[in-house]
Amino acid sequence: MKKIFILALMMLGTSVAFAAESEALKAVLKAKTYSEAAQLLHSSLSQLTGEEKAKAYNKLVDLASEKFEKEILTITANQTAEQLGKGKVEPYDTLGFYESAYNGLMAGLECDKYDNEPNEKGKVKPKFRELNVNRLQRLRTQLLNAGNWAAESSNNADMLKYWGAYVDSKDAPVFASLKGQEDQYLSQVAMLTSRVAYIVGDYAKANKYIDCALADEKLYNDALPIKLAINEKLLKSKEDTLSYLKEVEALYASNSSNDKLFSTLVQLYTNLGESAKSDKLIAEKLAAQPDNQLAWGLKGQNEMTKQDFENAIQSFKKADLNNVAVLTYLGYCINTKAAEAAAGVDSRSLYKESKEYLESARSLDPDRQFANWAYPLYQCYYNLFGESDARTREIENLISK
Repeated sequence: MKKIFILALMMLGTSVAFAAESEALKAVLKAKTYSEAAQLLHSSLSQLTGEEKAKAYNKLVDLASEKFEKEILTITANQTAEQLGKGKVEPYDTLGFYESAYNGLMAGLECDKYDNEPNEKGKVKPKFRELNVNRLQRLRTQLLNAGNWAAESSNNADMLKYWGAYVDSKDAPVFASLKGQEDQYLSQVAMLTSRVAYIVGDYAKANKYIDCALADEKLYNDALPIKLAINEKLLKSKEDTLSYLKEVEALYASNSSNDKLFSTLVQLYTNLGESAKSDKLIAEKLAAQPDNQLAWGLKGQNEMTKQDFENAIQSFKKADLNNVAVLTYLGYCINTKAAEAAAGVDSRSLYKESKEYLESARSLDPDRQFANWAYPLYQCYYNLFGESDARTREIENLISK
């Protein structure tokens, strides 16, 4: 009787186990290809329990991995044939190879998510993590090559897809056991991905990826200008600007020697009407670094805005005189001083001085990409040579274009 009772329990347990496996899950598990299994899973996802979702996504990992390993064998055989000069080089599915790496990783992350949900008893008993960690890491690593392959054809969408997945998965729980292993490519890939996201106009993603690159001290100076450019694109309201200001203030507080942060913060204060804060920041910089040409240039801009042209001229002369904007602003301020000169003041000598600076700006930037030196130079030529002079007419034609 006892044996019959035990047998009955075993049969009952078996029937319960089969009953727990829904028809939707069975269909996914019977699928022969990744695309078939993925379609079945996504169409029936709401019908599956958390445990069944883990099993179904693991099936997707199995199928993607099968495709991945098939192409790897061909690639390896081709490399051997080329090295030895023997054997035939066989074609392989390049896109399918990289897609299988991407699909397998994405499915594996979903599998791990559901695999680590509490069961009906409130306990977490993952079944697939130990199996998946190494093969998912192998698939993830291949996404580096996938992004490079996409870059060869300037396919921004696929670069963002493959490299983005690589960066996004860096802290995935399934890789927790690999913590401490150096990811030597992460920061560089994050910066490349940020640039691609910026190009396609996805500034939110660009911002996320550049933050990852900024965490690497070796890339900080290269990543910072990208970070600032991205944030400028994200500014839609005064609230956005104020939030951005706080972020830049925090960055500057930890890295006050960075000229890009300094100039950005000065411009933000100026644009927000906080001229006192802008002037104070410049004064502090010049107190610490009296020969800082950038600070003198920004001081000159603030003074020019306030129409304090005399002091602006003196500040600009201490700034970088190889900078087109500085040369143009300096010429403009001297022209204004000449135009406003009192009777008896030799304004002609002022225009001559201005002309030298503006002609330097013209030689450095003939297409006026960085500063519009044409109109102040026209003022110089008009006052020095007259309206009919060929030099005056040439600049007049430039202005009218």
